Amino acid sequence: MSSTLFRTKRVEQSIQDTEEPEHALKKSLSALDLTVFGVGVVIGTGIFVLTGTAAKNTAGPAVALSFVVAGVVCALAALCYAEFASTVPVAGSAYTFSYASLGEFPAWIIGWDLVLELALGTAVVAVGWSGYIHSLLDNAGWHLPESLSGRDGAHGFGFDILAALLVLVLTAILVLGMKLSARVTSVVVAIKVAVVLVVIVAGAFFIKGDNYKPFIPKSQAVEAGGNLKAPLIQLMFGWAPSNFGVMGIFTAASVVFFAFIGFDVVATAAEETRNPKRDVPRGILGSLVICTTLYVAVAIVVTGMQKYSSLSVDAPLADAFKATGHPWFAGLISFGAAIGLTTVCMILLLGQARVFFAMSRDGLLPRFFSHVHPRFRTPYRPTILLGVIIAIVSGFTSLSQLAELVNIGTLFAFIVVAIGVIILRRSRPDLPRSFRTPLVPALPILSVLASLWLMLNLPAETWLRFAVWMAIGFLVYFFYGRTHSRLALQEAADAGKSTPPAPGNAP
Repeated sequence: MSSTLFRTKRVEQSIQDTEEPEHALKKSLSALDLTVFGVGVVIGTGIFVLTGTAAKNTAGPAVALSFVVAGVVCALAALCYAEFASTVPVAGSAYTFSYASLGEFPAWIIGWDLVLELALGTAVVAVGWSGYIHSLLDNAGWHLPESLSGRDGAHGFGFDILAALLVLVLTAILVLGMKLSARVTSVVVAIKVAVVLVVIVAGAFFIKGDNYKPFIPKSQAVEAGGNLKAPLIQLMFGWAPSNFGVMGIFTAASVVFFAFIGFDVVATAAEETRNPKRDVPRGILGSLVICTTLYVAVAIVVTGMQKYSSLSVDAPLADAFKATGHPWFAGLISFGAAIGLTTVCMILLLGQARVFFAMSRDGLLPRFFSHVHPRFRTPYRPTILLGVIIAIVSGFTSLSQLAELVNIGTLFAFIVVAIGVIILRRSRPDLPRSFRTPLVPALPILSVLASLWLMLNLPAETWLRFAVWMAIGFLVYFFYGRTHSRLALQEAADAGKSTPPAPGNAP
């Protein structure tokens, strides 16, 4: 049993599978496309949606430090991702990397985890996008019925029709081709970055020093003892759960961390890149550095414009300008945020479809989903299936619950990739590596510890939800994936060829 659970797929075989005509994705992306994808998905939710939540409820003005902490954790993981993505340029990101280093069952677990992470990530952004559209409509004096405005704004039944429609439209664009997706992303990213710069430059004129006092608000105790909303690390070690203070910075980092998962999605596009060995590491590392700098700058400006306790949760940047008496800027930001979040949503959906496609191509999910469109050369079947499911989820689910579940899934993937780098260095030192993670094994170990620390700062109930999803994944693997795996079928075929004929049946 253990030998089958940890059977690995050779890197050479993974690359060879990408050349099968009916399962091959079109290689059309350049280094610029990957950089745009990286910036397009990283700049978005953290600034436009989660900044207000983290500052108001957990960290205060020190949310800027939370972005720094999250950025450092991501930088450690990014160095590990860059080596893997340049060595194994195959769709699937951490799933594919794990299959080559840790084995089939760990690869299944991380793939199952990524499916959840990217699906819910798409839903989170769609809900955030809907919030900014509602803000724009409010400015114009138009109001959607409460029943179509999402659960948080409705009494009884509520469905966020705008979030669901966005996901369906982006699903159609992704089916039509990667190059079209890249072109749409390039235009939208330019608008989004311009809006971010407007926030930084214009907002700097409205900063009031008193809003930074205190920069790290005094810790506020919350209900302890069996409170599953408290960070797990506090429950484990008997600490009294609290908001704000130094621990609040780390708790907020585990929330705003969601904003940095873009480089993970860049890795999923390695198979569709013309020169992945050179371009993927550049796209991963470059976009992370640029975006972290912008995140910190915006967090400082926004918490200086408006007292952290008064920040809006749904649209913090736009509402901060409204509070200072500049509604024109608020309208501009709402427009830019709404436009910008579309790329985040689209790239997350793209990444999830690629992970699902890779797992299907390996037989761990039905092979029906591993066929590409004969004209567009895109994995249209999983894209359509997942797009419809995510549209429904985004219509019914609240923002905060989704974001925390996405974060724990992302951090778990970071841990697996870091461990995989160490293992593959030892098991396959002969593989050509155009990018090498420095200070192995020290840096990957540090990445594991940093990611685990942020995971422990997530609420206990998030861990419970994650455990339930993983338990479902175990059942799916043992009842379907293990026996339908292409490696399993190949091993069975090879065993049949090598078995000697039974006595009396020899020719």
